Amino acid sequence: MQYRRAQTPGGTYFFTVVTYRRRKFLCVPENVELLRTAFRTVKSAHPFTIDAFVLLPDHLHCIWTLPPGDKNYPMRWSAIKKHFTRHCPDVYKSLPSRAQRRKRAQTIWQPRYWEHQIRNDRDFEKHCDYIHWNPVKHGLVLRAGDWPYSSFHRFIHLGVYPSDWAGVAAGLEDQHFGE
Repeated sequence: MQYRRAQTPGGTYFFTVVTYRRRKFLCVPENVELLRTAFRTVKSAHPFTIDAFVLLPDHLHCIWTLPPGDKNYPMRWSAIKKHFTRHCPDVYKSLPSRAQRRKRAQTIWQPRYWEHQIRNDRDFEKHCDYIHWNPVKHGLVLRAGDWPYSSFHRFIHLGVYPSDWAGVAAGLEDQHFGE
């Protein structure tokens, strides 16, 4: 099956990537480091910029900007997911079904991911707010700044958000960003 995805060279994209059956293991310290290594490894071979990021126990959201002339984010996601899966301890892998074994499918990640091409500055800001508010939305923390696995802290350092930014629950909760 061919999925139609927006692919603009040098584009900026919002992604949601989810674990298989929404198993909650991504924030285990060894997996956080493994995911960082997977991103670094892929970025060194196929550069891109991570503009915003949040890691939650069963999914992650991020915004990437690709280099001019490059539109191949599917290859990057495939490489990141493969690297993580290859090095992930077996305890986090589910027993594959017969059909999955036949297809040689893995049981760490859902097979696909949500992608949205960022259209303009307002769209970018809206998705950054969503990313940084997400740990609060899921009840993991009371304030965005309390979540350690987020680019929120970098955004404060850069002056994008004030240190007491808490997000706006009304308006963000009603919008769907690939979850």
